[in-house]
This record gives sequence, C-alpha cells and structure tokens, in this order.
Amino acid sequence: MMKRYLRKVMVGKLRRRLLLLQFIGFSLVPITALAQNNQKAKKIQKEEMIPGTVKGVISDIYGEPLFGVNILNKSKNESTTTDRNGKYTIYAETGETVVVTLNGYLTREIEASGQNLDLSLTESTQTEKTYNTLYGPRKKSTSIQSYADVYSRELAQSPTVSYLNALTGRLPGLTTLQANGEPGNDFVGASIRGVAPQVLVNGIPRSFASIDPEQIESITILKDALSTVMLGQRSSGGVILIKTKQGEVGKQKVSFTAQRGIQSSTRMPKTLDAYNYATLFNEALRNDSKAEIYTAADLQAYKDGSDPVGHPNVDWYDEILKPSSPFTRYNLNTSGGGNNARYFVSVDYMNQDGLYKTSDDNSYNTNVNYKRYLLRSNIDVDITKNLVVNLNLFGAIENGNYPGGSNLYGALASTPNNAYPLFNRNGSLGGNNDFQNNIWGLSTRSGYTLSYDRTISADISLKRTLDDVIKGLFVKATLSFNTGLGDATNRTKTFAVYKETPNLTGGYDYQKFKVDGVQNAGSSTNTAQTKNLYTEFQMGYDRSFGKHNLNALVNGNIQNMYINGPNLPLDYKTLAGSFSYNYDEKYMLEVAMSYSGLNRYIDNQRYGYFPAAGVAWNISKEDFIKDNVSWINNLKLRASYGKTGNANIGYFVYDQYYVDGVGYYFGTSATFAYTKTESALANPNATWEKAKKLNIGLDADFFNNTFNITVDYYKNRFYDLMQQRGKSSAIIGNTYPLENIGITDYRGLDLQATYRNHVNNLNYFVSAIISSGSNKIVYQDEVYREYNWMQRTGQSSSQTFGYIADGFFQSAAEINASPKIAGYNPVPGDIKYKDLNGDNVINQFDITSLRSNKPMVYYSLNFGVNYKGFDFSALLQGARNRTIYLSGATEWEFQNNGLGQAFEHHLDRWTPATAATATYPRLTVGSNVNNQASSSFWLQNGNYLRLKNVEVGYTLPGRLSNKVGLSSIRVFANGLNLFTQSELDRVDPETIGSIYPAQRVVNMGINIKF
Repeated sequence: MMKRYLRKVMVGKLRRRLLLLQFIGFSLVPITALAQNNQKAKKIQKEEMIPGTVKGVISDIYGEPLFGVNILNKSKNESTTTDRNGKYTIYAETGETVVVTLNGYLTREIEASGQNLDLSLTESTQTEKTYNTLYGPRKKSTSIQSYADVYSRELAQSPTVSYLNALTGRLPGLTTLQANGEPGNDFVGASIRGVAPQVLVNGIPRSFASIDPEQIESITILKDALSTVMLGQRSSGGVILIKTKQGEVGKQKVSFTAQRGIQSSTRMPKTLDAYNYATLFNEALRNDSKAEIYTAADLQAYKDGSDPVGHPNVDWYDEILKPSSPFTRYNLNTSGGGNNARYFVSVDYMNQDGLYKTSDDNSYNTNVNYKRYLLRSNIDVDITKNLVVNLNLFGAIENGNYPGGSNLYGALASTPNNAYPLFNRNGSLGGNNDFQNNIWGLSTRSGYTLSYDRTISADISLKRTLDDVIKGLFVKATLSFNTGLGDATNRTKTFAVYKETPNLTGGYDYQKFKVDGVQNAGSSTNTAQTKNLYTEFQMGYDRSFGKHNLNALVNGNIQNMYINGPNLPLDYKTLAGSFSYNYDEKYMLEVAMSYSGLNRYIDNQRYGYFPAAGVAWNISKEDFIKDNVSWINNLKLRASYGKTGNANIGYFVYDQYYVDGVGYYFGTSATFAYTKTESALANPNATWEKAKKLNIGLDADFFNNTFNITVDYYKNRFYDLMQQRGKSSAIIGNTYPLENIGITDYRGLDLQATYRNHVNNLNYFVSAIISSGSNKIVYQDEVYREYNWMQRTGQSSSQTFGYIADGFFQSAAEINASPKIAGYNPVPGDIKYKDLNGDNVINQFDITSLRSNKPMVYYSLNFGVNYKGFDFSALLQGARNRTIYLSGATEWEFQNNGLGQAFEHHLDRWTPATAATATYPRLTVGSNVNNQASSSFWLQNGNYLRLKNVEVGYTLPGRLSNKVGLSSIRVFANGLNLFTQSELDRVDPETIGSIYPAQRVVNMGINIKF
C-alpha cells in the first residue's frame, strides 16, 4: 500500500511539473514570436537604412500606377519591375544611373540620389501598339488601312452629353457641327471626309448617341476603302468605331467621379431697345413711302420708360432666360478579375438644366431638363482554356422636360421689345391682337411636355481558339439584340393675354385674347420604336512562320432592323473576308472584300460585290536606313484602293403602290371615305450607290519615338448617286423617281503631327491636326442653263447660288445708269448686283455660284504639360475657307409684315448721311424682294478659332492617398467652348439662327480610385 501511495505521489508531481513546463512553453510562444517580429522589423529597418536602397512608385502623368515597368541599375546591370500598385525596390548607390522603361512610354534615365524615387512616365507617340478594326485589333506597325483613334482620358476632358462633341478637333478626317445646344437635343452632326459615317459599338452597327466617355476605351475612325469594305452596302461613308472598356486580370479597381458645372450661352442675338426699334421702324416706313406710326411723344416714352405698359421696353432674352444653368454628373465603375473571369461594370448619372426661367406659381417644372441614367456591364469568362464567352449589357434611360410652348427661341428672335408689356398693371399677361403669345406665357403658363427614351442592348459572343487543331485558327459567334422606345407625354395648356387701355373713368379696360387654362388631358405619343437583331459568325487565322506573318478572316452577318411605323423590316446580309501578309513587318499586303445584300431592292438585284486592296513598305526596316539613320524609328509608305457601297434607297421603290389621299364625305349619313393616290413613280432599276476610293499614306516616328507624323491623301469618286432628274416634267401628273445617275468627287488631305517628351519631371506634349477637303459635282442631270456660271455641275455639293452684290445704290443717277432689275424699281440704299451676261437686266441669268470652291480646312492644336501631380491640357479648334449664309428672323429687320424684331447690326444701315460707311442696306418693313434675294451680300466669313477644351488637374501623391485607403485622388476643372474668335461676332459660328445656342461649360470635379 505504501509503495502504491509513493508511486501516486511521484506521478502527481511529475504531471504538475509537465503542466508547468507546458504552460511556460505556451507562454513563451508569443514572446518568442514577438522577439522574432522585432528582429524582422529591425532587419527590415536595417535594410531600409542600407545606403543605396531605392524605393518608389512609377505612374503615368495622371498619377495612374503602371504595372510591369522595368527599372534597371545601369551600372550594376541589376533590374526589377513594378507591381500592380506601381511600387518597386532596387539597390542603387548615389550617382548610379537608373533606367526606367515601359513599352509605349518614353524611357527615363535618372541618377540615384536618395532612398525615395517616384517617377511619372510620358507616353510615346506609339502609346498603343494596336488599333481597332471592324472585327478585332490589328498591330499598328503592320497597318495599311487609314485610321485615327482617341482614348477615354481625352474624351473625359470634355463636359458634354454627346461623345461626338468630345471628338471635335481630336481626329484627322472627322468634322463635327453642333447645330443646337438644347439639353437632350444637343447631339452633333459628324462626317468623315465629307460623308456621313456608320457607327459601330463593339463591332455592331448601332446609333447610340448617349455613351458615357468613362465607359469608352477608345474611338477609332476608319477612313479608306480597305478599312470599311467588309461592311458591304454600308461601307462608303467611313466608320466611327466605339470600343467599350473590358475587365482586366488583377485586383478589383473602383473609380468614382463627381462633377458639377455651369453652362451659359456662347453668343446671343443683340436686339434693339424699344426707342431705337421705334426710331428705325419710322425710318423704314418713310423709306417705303408710308406714314410714321410713332410720334415724338411715343419715342420719348420709350426712351425714358415713363409708361412701361403703354410704351413697353422689354428685353425678352433677359426676362425669359437665366444667365446660366447647372450641369451635374456622377460615374461609378469597377473592374477586375482573374484568369478565368474579368468584368467591367459602370453606372452613370447626368442632370442638365436649361436656361429658361420658371415661375413659383407652378407646382411643376417648365424649364428644359435632361436626365440620363446609363448602366454597362461587360464580362469575359474563360469556360475552358480555349473557349471564352463575352457578355455585354447596356441600358439607358433618358428623361426630358420641356416647356409647353413651342419654339421659344423663335419667339425671342421675332418679338420686338416694344410689342407688349410682360405684365399689365393688374398682373395679367400683356398682349394684343398682333401678339397673342406672350413669351412669358409660352415659357411658364403653357404647361410642359415630358419625353421618355429607353434603350436596352445585350451582346453575347463565344470565341473558340482551335490551336489544338490548327495553330492560329479560331472561330467566333456573336448574337446581339437591342431595342429602343421613345414616348412623349403632352401636358400643355392654353393661356390668355390682355391688352390694357385707359378708360374715361381713370381706370383701365382689358381686352382678352385666347382662352385661359384649358389643359391637355395628358396624351401620350410613341415617338420612336426600334428593334435590332444582329447575328455574326467569324473564322480567323493568325500565324507567323519565321519572318512570314499571315492573317485571314471570314465573316458572315445578318442584321434585321425594325423601325417606327408599319414598315417592313430592313434586312442586311453580308459575307466578307480579308487576308493580310507581311514579311518581317517590312513588306505588307492586304486584300478585303464583301458580298452584301439588302431586301429593299428587286429580287434579282439585291446583292453586290465590293473589293479593296492595299500595300505598304516600311522603309525604316531596310538596312540602308536601319544601319545608318538612328533618328528614324519608323517610316512606312502605304496605299489602298477599293470599291465601296451605300444603300441609299427608299421604301421598296422598285414597286409601284398607292397611298391614302384626300378624304370626302358621301351621302346623307356623311360617310367618310379616303381616295387613293399613286405614289412617286417606281424605279425597278434602283440600286446601291458606289464609291471608288484611293488612299495614299505615310506613317513616321522620329527621335526615339518622341515625334510622330501621319499624312493621308485621298481621292474618292462617288457614283450612281440617287438623284431626281432635273429635266423632269410635271406634265405626267406624278413625281419622277430617284435614279442612280449622280457623280461627285471628293479629295483632300489629313495630317497629324505629335511631339511628346520630358525635361526631368516635367512631361509635355503638343499635337496638331489639319484636315483639308473639297468635293465637286462631276455630273447631275440638271435643267438646261444658258450660261456656264449658272451650272451646278462642276461646283461643290454645298454651293450656294445667287446674285453677286456690288455695293449699294448711292443715287438716282447711279440707278438710271445701271442695269435694270427685273420686277423691281430700286432706290438709293438698295443692294446693287452685277450684270454677268451684259444684257443690261438683272434676272435669273445673272445668278451664279457664291461660295469659294477652295478646300475647307479644319484644324486643331492640342497641348499639355504635367509636373509632379499637376496636369494641364488645352485644345484649340478652328476652320478656314468657311462661309455661312445668314438670313431670316435674326438677320433681317421688321419681318412678318412689320411685326418682327430688329437688331444692333441694323444701326449700320444705309442712309444719305451714312452712305460712305453703311454695312447694311436701307431699312424696309416686311420682305424686300431685291435686298433679301439670295446674294453674296448675305454670305459671311465663317472662319473661327475656338478654345474648345481646357483641363487643369492635380493628383495627390500616392503616399497621401494610400494613408486613407485610396489608390489615388485627383481634383480637376475643365471647360468647353470657353472662347471663340471669329470675324462675325454676332452669332456663334456653329449654332446659327433662332435656335438654342451652343453652351459654354465650366466644370469642376473629383475622381477617387480605390
């Protein structure tokens, strides 16, 4: 028993000692770990303190971290690369040279002088090594096609709704014209080398105008036949190719941008005040041999403002319009992914107000307002290592609000300041028998209208590489559907105006015009309805055999489009292919073709064949250049020629059909019946328009890729153009059809030169663009014209015809000695015209071309600098050899039988006292068949230079943004249409007439990236 007891005691003691040792051991673990961590920290600290250890962040000039940058210690031949945050660590002692290189950026060589070295790299002129074609990317180094491209960052510098407005001055060969500045309707017309282009989004023909620049990766314009011929019957006009952003392998990136801007009109018409208006009106009446209507007392009352109701002086532009309006935009996007799936998702909101003032009496908004909501989701998934699926989803909601009164700018341009008071003494709207639409009533008391536009699109594609069968082979199938719906809700109402007149009792009587307060029930109208189904199949081959490089592609696609109304769908069917070959990227050949059809032609004439070919020679790869001229990095000559098509056809014009005509009531029951009338004569031979296009180009890079120049000369003949015969006759009782008879030549030059470089940490660039082009009508079936100067053939398609003005008649003696004007007896102060045929009569035989046929020149200068987080860029854009024709309510005086407006330029009219200096003819009331005839007098110099865009930004240092858990923070301010210089300062050079003017935008924002 004792032994058992002693054994138990001994075991207990041993267990207690073991537990104690375990406790001590576990207790020492964190102490040991802490000691190890301290040792590691000391080791790291020691490493950081080692002289020569250099750390830093490499970014682009906008503060974006650059991944994969090579950092080389030139002295020790040791190198490293940056991670996805742009960070690096390398050993370089003071004085040793560090070389920083990345494809697409200029090389930096820096002497190490400390432990922190943050650098920004400047893009070279060959930033992107590929460009986008109709059906995939191509290497720029082997390109034969004529193209130009621009990227998201430049587009985002312009605070505008339309991406086309952001393209102005940025692409050689593309010209734009903004003819309206109203929110929601300020979309821009564009042409490539003088012809309207086809728009493709991610390779699919579409016409989206509302695409957020932050969702766009790049926009490429394709200009020659070789680049567009695979579109078949839609290949003649060039292409605007939009590629949206896709996800990339890497950690998730989140970007948020908030912007707030102020809009104001670039230029507004300068109307006359009531006193000057009445004075000039009296003068115009005297000139017309009529009695004056304004007495001296009237003029004095207008001048001193003593009777604001009986003698009003209302500055309508000031009363109706605000000086500015807000512009707001927010964008949130995220991207990222792994080797198996990548994504890009973006949401965008824009709110743009108009300039119309509103009334507190209304519970609804009568100002123009445009709201846009955009959603895009682009996803790529690798189902297997050889099979990739791409799904792109896009949705747009656009809501517009507009005053119930229509054409407010037309009313502003045509209503004199003395027409009626804004309000009468009793608060009612002023008006009278001649003016029953008080503009304040049109703006605030006419109710409102709403517009709703919805767009949804979905694209899905499958791409299978067949390297396991034949290396370099792939197949791809695409299915796309989009639908658009537009709707307008009319909630307008009527309003009454009153004419105030004093009565015998010392009070005032009010004569009422129109009905007050009749409200529309809120009818809704479908304004647009489209459906677009697109299917495509591709098979491609891309392979290199030593120095021999081959690329081939076959593409077949069908597009079925439903558009508004009961019309049958529009069906395009195209089979296309291309083949390219280059030897060592030195000698290049490419051919492309398409066989394309459209269901709008007669059955056996629906398909056409369109071929194109091109060659190129990279001279810089020849030994005599490569081995002897180091400053030439690239020198490539290229040429292409091809035949393209344009389906400019009406609705089944080959078939004769009948439409509803005038209706009549019949019988005692008043039965209503329509008559039938024959449509325009059918043309069974109608076919597609065609073009033969020649392009010769030069691409060159010099001085270590810091200077780049691209030049293209083109000569295009468009033929079989659909035109109506000028020699048609009304004797047949119907309208002649359009026929394929016209011929027009286009030729011109596109040039772009860019220089990028840096001085230490100062990065800078400058880029100049010149696009010069003209066209000439080679043939059109015009009526017989007796003299050559009357003929349209040989002139530009945009030519204006009229009389040549030869000053003003100064005296009756000059009138008697001058040719007679058919149907008009001139008086001193009238416009005098040249007698071209010398028959001593001014008539239709003296009408000639008025505009110069010199090539139109569009040019731009884009420049910028970046220094330690600060960036600045500016874009100047202008035009030469441009003329504009001014006429109508904003140019002529006292229109609408004397009820119209007058403007400041009418103060410079001809009078006997101002005969030597007058710039405007004598004043008359209403229309004047002589002075307002089409003539060179109304053709004005349209040249201009516009400060189109400016942006200033600052990106916080990475170490500061990282402290708050952010990748980067950038604040910026930019502006659009900031300043315009032109000889004609009373109108904007683009938005001319009684329309909503172009807007100047000053905008501020912040971009935060996580």
